Parts: sequence; C-alpha cells; structure tokens
Amino acid sequence: MTEQARRPLPHDFHPPVPEFTVVSEDVVPGATLPDGQVYAKGNVSPHLRWEGFPAGTRSFAVTCYDPDAPTGSGFWHWVLFDIPASVTELPRGAGTGSFPGLPAGAVHARNDYGSQDFGGAAPPPGDGPHRYVFTVYAVDAAKLGPDATASPAVVGFNLRFHTLGRAQLIAEYEVPAAG
Repeated sequence: MTEQARRPLPHDFHPPVPEFTVVSEDVVPGATLPDGQVYAKGNVSPHLRWEGFPAGTRSFAVTCYDPDAPTGSGFWHWVLFDIPASVTELPRGAGTGSFPGLPAGAVHARNDYGSQDFGGAAPPPGDGPHRYVFTVYAVDAAKLGPDATASPAVVGFNLRFHTLGRAQLIAEYEVPAAG
C-alpha cells in the first residue's frame, strides 16, 4: 500500500455515527470507476440508492471526494445536500447536465472544479490510483443551512454537527503515465 493510499477520508475526523447501505448500478465498491464517471470520458453522476438510514432522518446529502488528489486537501467532486427525506435514490445523471431526476429542493454547492454539479474523476497521469469516495449522509434537519455558494468545507462543517448516519462506496481510478 502506498503512502498515498493511507490518506484519511473526510469523515474520519467526524464523530462516529451508525452506518447504513448505499448501492449503485454504476459504482462497484473496490473496483475501477467506470468511464461514465470520468471527467474526460462521460462526466455523468452515478446512480445511487440507499436504505437502512436512522429514524429521525429529515434530509440527505451526497458527496464524492478524492482524498488522494495532490493538493494537500483532497478534491471535492460532488457536494449535494437538502435532498428530501422521502428520496432514497438518485438516477444516473441527476447531478449533471440538465439534472434529470434531481429532487426538488436539493442544493448543489460548488465542487473543486468551481461548478455546481458532479465533476468526474481526473487524476494526473502517473499519479497512481485515486480513491473516489461516494458518501450519503442522513441529516437531522430538513435544511442543512448553507446555500449553493458554500464551499465544500462549509458544507462539511455543517454535516459534522447534523449527521445521524453515513453510507459510502469507494472506487478507484488511475491514469497511466504518458509514455
């Protein structure tokens, strides 16, 4: 295991909470991220479906984070919150393009590309495998608090204090060195 692969995940710094289940028709845990979720090859947010979240959940948030990005702070690819508690599935593409299937009231904060949507994997060539952590948060409030202009750090700060439970999928993606 490389030093890069040992970088912590964002919720490693948050209090422990119950886990629940998230599955995807696109992302397979531990597998290579499909081309559809790669910035230069499809750039489409994946299908996600979750269940078993704690009682008292009033909304959900979804993020995608690359802890292995060579930035010192990782890279946020997707930050979506205020998903109504009645919604337990996002169809493929809900976070990209014309946002088909994005639930009313859900808010995209800006990602580290600077846009308010899902931005796919784009690790530097030869930088080794990067992990893409898709996390669904069960939230104790119908509205998390920030608005669409919030940074991922501000959304994460609010999630730190309002998360009832968490589910995650982790896939990897690597671009070989040019040669």
